[in-house]
Amino acid sequence: MAALKYAGLEDTDSEEELPPGWEERTTKDGWVYYANHLEEKTQWEHPKSGKRKRVAGDLPYGWEQETDENGQVYFVDHINKRTTYLDPRLAFTVEDNPVKPTTRQKYDGNSTAMEILQGRDLSGKVVIITGANSGIGFETAKSLALHGACVILACRSVARGDAAVRRILGEWHKAKVEAMTLDLASLQSVQHFAEAFKSKNLPLHILICNAAVFGAPWSLTEDGLESTFQVNHLGHFYLVQLLEDVLRQSSPARVVVVSSESHRFTEIKDSSGKLDFSLLSPSKKEYWAMLAYNRSKLCNILFSNELNRRLSPHGVTSNSVHPGNMIYSSLHRNWWVYTLLFTLARPFTKSM
Repeated sequence: MAALKYAGLEDTDSEEELPPGWEERTTKDGWVYYANHLEEKTQWEHPKSGKRKRVAGDLPYGWEQETDENGQVYFVDHINKRTTYLDPRLAFTVEDNPVKPTTRQKYDGNSTAMEILQGRDLSGKVVIITGANSGIGFETAKSLALHGACVILACRSVARGDAAVRRILGEWHKAKVEAMTLDLASLQSVQHFAEAFKSKNLPLHILICNAAVFGAPWSLTEDGLESTFQVNHLGHFYLVQLLEDVLRQSSPARVVVVSSESHRFTEIKDSSGKLDFSLLSPSKKEYWAMLAYNRSKLCNILFSNELNRRLSPHGVTSNSVHPGNMIYSSLHRNWWVYTLLFTLARPFTKSM
């Protein structure tokens, strides 16, 4: 008992009774967490029993869940005309006792984003995702928004971006989602996007560089660069540079760069071992779509590694990620041969 008192957990009549200074709360998806007002910290485990819990069942008749301006969940009792931050279902919680793995939790080809985010409350977090109107970007945006994050869908097409926002709001009408215009094939558009975002005076906790083109025919952007290189790498590189100050001010923050295992099947050095800039933005004669994609993905990884080296001491981490082989998305739309290959591989690969 002395040890409990020393730790601030004085003995009470019940194991489930909270010590002084503690409060029981719930996330949007029903997981219980505990706030310590004295130490200003939160945790998933009950401060005395060490158990994890989640609420069971739907809200009682006449009750509705809301979110305040700080992202905190509260509850409205329309019958008795009152509000409370205490979930009325807390009297009917069930214990969550997963078997603790002996090794680090692993995910496989059947894991979903919603499973990985289970129990996470991202209220108050601001996220930007490029290319978020379809494919991996959309699923990422939806999953983060449904867990409370404020998500900005950075899309080249305003119409498709707005349509994606409506789809997310259709699943949860209180999701905080917004579409903003960003064309990575235009460095001026990247600059305008960064300026427009900064004018909102929002923090930035997560920047996901997801947008990409694959198998595209040779073309030059308005900036005079090969389009695959600029869209997949240089546009994102510039975007991160423009938003670096906001990321630092919002630390802890992170940058996630969606790359690919195909980065292994290329090189960006000449025969003497020096960086060959002509390989990054090749002429039409020297262009091969698959190699251009692979080189852009290699640039993604090199950039992410260096970004992490420079910014991690300032609370901003950077990671590159391989999302999976031949995931059936709109990425392969530029050539019918790639579409055929992705279609044949679809039964054996991870779905959206």
